[in-house]
Amino acid sequence: MLLAAAYFPPIEYFAAMAAGFTLSADRVNPSVVYVEACENYQKQSWRNRCGFYAESGIQYLNFPVRHHRDGSKVPIKEVLVDYSTPWVERHKRAIVSAYRTSAYFEYYQDELFSILDSHPDTLWELDMALTRFFIGKSGMPVELRETDIYCEPSAGRICTDAGSPWHMLPETVEYGCDLRNVIHPKRPDDILARLGLEKPYFQVFARKYGFIPNLSVMDLLFNEGPDSILYLKRLGGPGLRT
Repeated sequence: MLLAAAYFPPIEYFAAMAAGFTLSADRVNPSVVYVEACENYQKQSWRNRCGFYAESGIQYLNFPVRHHRDGSKVPIKEVLVDYSTPWVERHKRAIVSAYRTSAYFEYYQDELFSILDSHPDTLWELDMALTRFFIGKSGMPVELRETDIYCEPSAGRICTDAGSPWHMLPETVEYGCDLRNVIHPKRPDDILARLGLEKPYFQVFARKYGFIPNLSVMDLLFNEGPDSILYLKRLGGPGLRT
């Protein structure tokens, strides 16, 4: 599977990763996931923004990056994060305000915020550190790898396996199903429907605005904690609160 880098990635991003691993009584087969490391930076994507559930409803966080003055394209791994404004503190305050009463926020807050406070130099370092954090805390067996070559999204290949959740979605020879341009804030998709994950889970402000799907995975982790993997893998379980 091939994904683009993302900041506090959406739930569908992790649901797609979870779809690739299998569990049995004596063995775990991890999901192998590639993150696009050979592209140029793209604006208005999940690479530097995320959605979360605030007291006033869905809100978005994004962080600034430094652009080349000549307007040239910048490789994703060379994009520098701009810390000239106190956006880290603003993001932390927004997250605390939204999730301080959630069941598991206090268990993850310090370690999560330490990543933000470390001020990684590049967008790539920041996004990958957060992605690895959420993989680890959700307990998902995922092998996260970087791509070593760039494959054009318009290569014309699609998944023709009718039994796959990725049926008729783009794919690459090298990395499998290509969700780089499918999971995007400006393009609605049916990833959660394909995976049978349109069900609700507990959300702090659901009584005011109802259940909001596909927010940042932090919304799921802060509200469901260790049971997040049960939700992502459609395992149900008595601990999952609804």
